[in-house]
Amino acid sequence: MRVALFVACFDDAMFPATGKAVTVLLERLGHEVAYPPGQTCCGQVHWTTGYHREAAALARAFTGAFEGCEVVVTPSASCAATVRGAYPRIARTARDPALARAAEGLAVYELTEFLVDVLGAADVGAYFPHRVTYHPTCQSARTLGVADRPLRLLRAVRGLDLVELPAAEECCGFGGAFAMKNADVSVAMVADKVRHIRDTGADVVCAADNSCLAHIGGALSRLRGGVRAVHLAEILAETGPS
Repeated sequence: MRVALFVACFDDAMFPATGKAVTVLLERLGHEVAYPPGQTCCGQVHWTTGYHREAAALARAFTGAFEGCEVVVTPSASCAATVRGAYPRIARTARDPALARAAEGLAVYELTEFLVDVLGAADVGAYFPHRVTYHPTCQSARTLGVADRPLRLLRAVRGLDLVELPAAEECCGFGGAFAMKNADVSVAMVADKVRHIRDTGADVVCAADNSCLAHIGGALSRLRGGVRAVHLAEILAETGPS
């Protein structure tokens, strides 16, 4: 299968290893990965902060960049949720039926959805000998409803010791602009999240969104506790010694 890779602008700028990991993983599974060069931001932040005209322009650019692609895969649950959930609303707000049709024609999947639902591959041949806990981000759990797909993938990773995260369903406090507009509340929320992570004894916390991992990872680094924040795709791309 030819897969069009959508790398979120946040990942592209700050966590390029994640996009590379998705490419390594999908190619290892026998698929051709293409990177449409016209892709930019999906417009999520613009839409959620009230810049609707700018969000519509970015949505048009996005649908144009991925027009004709059989399937689009992204390691960002929040961006996948934006394209699938917000684009129809952006089109209605902009009174742009062409954008609505273009968005409807896209098949956009978050990585774990694609692996489990489309490819039927819970075991991707990964090896990661570490104690890991999983944080279900709000967009992946509440908006996309990825449910246990990430956990099914993690349980199949050789050498990985998966430990349950207490109060896993609680938000980490990032929420995009929320962390900036409500800094004190955000800090209190991530402090709770970090406490739960440290209680597991894990040396790695993973998730399906680098934005949340950046927030959590920043808080963890200040405690110098040795817990790393790693995107799920980077774990699944690891194969260890041959």
